[in-house]
Amino acid sequence: QVQLVESGGGLVQTGGSLRLSCAASGRTFSMYRMGWFRQAPGKQRELVAHITSGGSTNYADSVKGRFTISRDNAKNTVYLQMNSLKPEDTAVYYCAARRPAVVEYDYWGQGTQVTVST
Repeated sequence: QVQLVESGGGLVQTGGSLRLSCAASGRTFSMYRMGWFRQAPGKQRELVAHITSGGSTNYADSVKGRFTISRDNAKNTVYLQMNSLKPEDTAVYYCAARRPAVVEYDYWGQGTQVTVST
């Protein structure tokens, strides 16, 4: 069982920055693919970015060039650096973990609210 705890959300003005953190329990963190998802009111949850166990990353087109996902396996933590924030980035952001050879993300955090004001 893996527990994920997000932090770092908040209220920021358009153009501002936030860094989200997700701390994971367990000794096999380095083996997991980690993802950041978000869900805005009335919209479906979407994958924002992921990072593989080997460090490869991928981003949604809407955040490319603005967001950066990274991981520190020594700290069992994954980060999402968000720059040049826009009002449309407002959402609850969730951290998720996917075990090796599993298709779906099977561990989720509780979410952290990010609100970008105009």
